[in-house]
Amino acid sequence: MTIPDPIASWFAARGWAPRAHQLAVLEAHRRRCSVLLIAPTGAGKTLAGFLPTLTDLVDAPAEGLHTLYISPLKALAVDVARNLLTPIGEMGLPIRVETRTGDTPQHKRLRQRHDPPHVLLTTPEQLALLLSHPDAHRLFGALQRIVLDELHALVTSKRGELLSLAVARIARLAPEVKITALSATVARPDLLRDWIAAPIAPREAALIEAPGGALPELEILRSDTRVPWAGHSAAYAFPEIYEVIRRHGTTLLFVNTRSQAEMLFQGLWEINDDNLAIALHHGSLDVEQRRKVERAMTEGRLKAVVCTSTLDLGIDWGDVDLVVQIGAPKGSSRMLQRIGRANHRLDEPSRALFVPANRFEVLECEAALEAVTEGAQDSEDPVSGGLDVLAQHILGCACHAPFAADALFAEIRSAWPYRDLERDLFDRVMDFVATGGYALRAYERFARLRKTKDGLWRIANPQVAQQYRLNIGTIVEEPMVKVRLVRARGEKRGAVTGPIGRGGRVLGEMEEYFFNNLVRGDTFLFAGEIVAFEAMRETEAYVSRSYAKNPKIPAYMGGKFPLSTYLAERVRRMLADPPSWNRLPQQVRDWLRLQQQQSVVPDTESLLVETFPHENKHFLVCYPFEGRLAHQTMGMLLTRRLERARARPLGFVASEYALAIWGVDDLSVLIRTGRLSLDELFDEDMLGDDLEAWLDESMLMKRTFRNCALIAGLIERRHPGKEKTGRQITISADLIYSVLYAQEPNHVLIQATRRDAARGLLDIERLAHCLRRIRANIVHKPLPRISPMAVPVMLEISKEPIFGEGRESAMAEAADELLREATGT
Repeated sequence: MTIPDPIASWFAARGWAPRAHQLAVLEAHRRRCSVLLIAPTGAGKTLAGFLPTLTDLVDAPAEGLHTLYISPLKALAVDVARNLLTPIGEMGLPIRVETRTGDTPQHKRLRQRHDPPHVLLTTPEQLALLLSHPDAHRLFGALQRIVLDELHALVTSKRGELLSLAVARIARLAPEVKITALSATVARPDLLRDWIAAPIAPREAALIEAPGGALPELEILRSDTRVPWAGHSAAYAFPEIYEVIRRHGTTLLFVNTRSQAEMLFQGLWEINDDNLAIALHHGSLDVEQRRKVERAMTEGRLKAVVCTSTLDLGIDWGDVDLVVQIGAPKGSSRMLQRIGRANHRLDEPSRALFVPANRFEVLECEAALEAVTEGAQDSEDPVSGGLDVLAQHILGCACHAPFAADALFAEIRSAWPYRDLERDLFDRVMDFVATGGYALRAYERFARLRKTKDGLWRIANPQVAQQYRLNIGTIVEEPMVKVRLVRARGEKRGAVTGPIGRGGRVLGEMEEYFFNNLVRGDTFLFAGEIVAFEAMRETEAYVSRSYAKNPKIPAYMGGKFPLSTYLAERVRRMLADPPSWNRLPQQVRDWLRLQQQQSVVPDTESLLVETFPHENKHFLVCYPFEGRLAHQTMGMLLTRRLERARARPLGFVASEYALAIWGVDDLSVLIRTGRLSLDELFDEDMLGDDLEAWLDESMLMKRTFRNCALIAGLIERRHPGKEKTGRQITISADLIYSVLYAQEPNHVLIQATRRDAARGLLDIERLAHCLRRIRANIVHKPLPRISPMAVPVMLEISKEPIFGEGRESAMAEAADELLREATGT
């Protein structure tokens, strides 16, 4: 296939040639066909995505927007723009490339609408905002291409639902547009291909898969130190991790939560005798601090970066020698994505080291290593459409221009997540957007649309559009406060003297709830520093530097990945295959063999249920291996059933691997005498009336409703010049929920709330699959004492938080005590 001379010369000058999959994308473009390209990191996905654009625009490009690039991350859009501008400049092409994110100045955003670049790189939220303006048809009318980068990271969330509706709208405004979607980790390409093909005539898309690169080199840390029974900090391995950093050029250290990032960073700095350049990067840090770290990474000035999922995706950070995963990766696709950050070259292997934080995580890391070596994928499937997102989109369409309901319904159904939307449900959502619904239509502030004599729907007044644009998006965060570093106040004879220092720099943002129980002088870890709380001033928390030895570690909302179903199955297979234990560390092999002697090791199909006494209570411990969310839901529902059976349960605790319930009565006796049936206790019908009754009583529904109401625009976070506090939003949401639950329990937002609770917060689908798998296949093992395998989950029970240096030793002492009980020594 021929490519234009300037592009061919650019390749030749570097001794390169276009790869086969890059030319295949170009050929599909020339056939006017949408494309899903799946290619490993380092295979030139980004260049493949933009090669058709450069080919179209290589001569004298027409004015107007030609290509729209959508990224899940602002930083990725900025990075891709920088990498795209380099070859454009070297080829001397007259192509304008710009980014549009929340950080783009207002005057530039306004100019982009009236004088757009040839290529615009943006995010789903900014795209929805552009589509809401009256001039959207002029901006997008001649659009030729949409490039969707890292699409797998979007389609599993509400951001993906919003994006699908935006793409369906563009397909109507720009009939010639075609999509190129890029991804490195896809478990089911057919679903992703259907997703991009659904709104684009002729509703088909080519699948192009690039050949895999060199196999990654993976290993698990074999520590000489004892691996803990529980916990997630991996503090036992900090000295060994430090030595790994010292021996390599640049290392990315991935953790699964912001709390773990803060702990690891602080732990490494405490032993950083060589003064290595180690940085911290996570989503709560101030944006300028994150950009500073990113620049230093790109320029090769850092020895290591401790990071969370903020660096998961395909940003080119320069030469990374090694990726270290602290704690279990929770999924093979996620781990493949992270491994791809090391060595961005297709023909050379990426290198990664797993560092399990506890003994169960040793098993999970072994399973992940096998899966990654085989190239196995377990990425989530695209989600079906949410009603709150649909309501937001309908309002955005009205902000753009009046519409006919029939035409909009047909357009929405062309978006893959909404392909099965029924007309009756669409009409109910329309009624909600227009009036608030039956229970709220008497309130003028909920009247946002009106139907005029020509049969078209319009916004009720200009303020509706203003409020929509201020509150657009599907990312609902907990109420946040800025953390500002200031000079500490002095003290004299125990009394505070002098004012708080003013004008210090902002370290980042933290959830508001964390500060509710702090008093002046309390210390905690944040932004890689130990800080002391000084005072709250409106939406800012003032802190000063501290040298305390036992700071608290904030527990952030979100960011906890569930153990994937795929890895869980692999762990169960490993446990059921004792010969495979030979590759495990000796201390883990000994633990499993102790379990064999004292009880039973779980297998692939049955559910092991152990009952035993401990500290004047009676315990039931089971090992579903279905992840913390599913186990927590199971614990809540089993507790209700045990209450009905008059077994007097007292509480439960869930981990990623196991569930423990304790109570007053001897559960072994109840089961042996037939007063309690395990088959009935674990019957799938617990997901019927028991689940409904629990939801009706729990605060979970109110919290979930709050998020749905914010996304649907029923409650607004922002008004011109001001923003509601988290408390104000919660009060409003609780009041509206109570009204709707009492007067209109089938309201579309109540329906959306139930769906979200079941899908995300409760993991009902996964729990249902588990209950079907173990039906009539429960193995009960009554024991005189705790089993070795129960030790980790038992350590989660009734432990007061311990901070600082004593944490690991206290956990180890508790584990030793439980193990002595388990072995009868």
